[in-house]
Amino acid sequence: MSQDEQEALAAQWAAQLEEEAKTDSRVATGSDAQAATTPNAGSGLDDEALAAQWAEALADEAGKSGPEAFGGAGAASGMASQAAEAHFKDLTEMSRQPKDNKLKRELDFILDIPLDVSVELGRTRLLINELLQLGQGSVVELNKLAGEPLEVYVNGKLVARGEAVVINEKFGVRLTDIISPIERVKQLG
Repeated sequence: MSQDEQEALAAQWAAQLEEEAKTDSRVATGSDAQAATTPNAGSGLDDEALAAQWAEALADEAGKSGPEAFGGAGAASGMASQAAEAHFKDLTEMSRQPKDNKLKRELDFILDIPLDVSVELGRTRLLINELLQLGQGSVVELNKLAGEPLEVYVNGKLVARGEAVVINEKFGVRLTDIISPIERVKQLG
């Protein structure tokens, strides 16, 4: 089918859709009694009847010749056969299949994403003057008491609390409390 034939077909379909839309709007308002008696009026047609009307219209167009036949009888019959040959996958069978494989693939995808993990011992607020006066041996008072748990943040969000431990002369955190998803949601607000 050439470009001109395709454009003519598209224009013809657009005109038909506009005409059907006008007919449907007249039926919806009740202003045209004749429109209510047309076979395409309203939503009383089921899918099978509508499909039969389309097949009949395509068959009629296949019998015509010239440019008014959607690009000739061969093109119209080709379109009719394409519509008849449409097959769709059964989605119910796909939904019943186990999704473990798909879930594993999705988890594998996110397992390599780097995260910023930080542990907070406490916080304080200083003036620039106080900050400039700090030197070696200075003591900075924090807002937490001795023995209070440390807070573990992942990408700036609190996820756990724990206590400081020393293992092989390195500091570590033993997690004592994991923040529940409900508490995390409350922290967002």
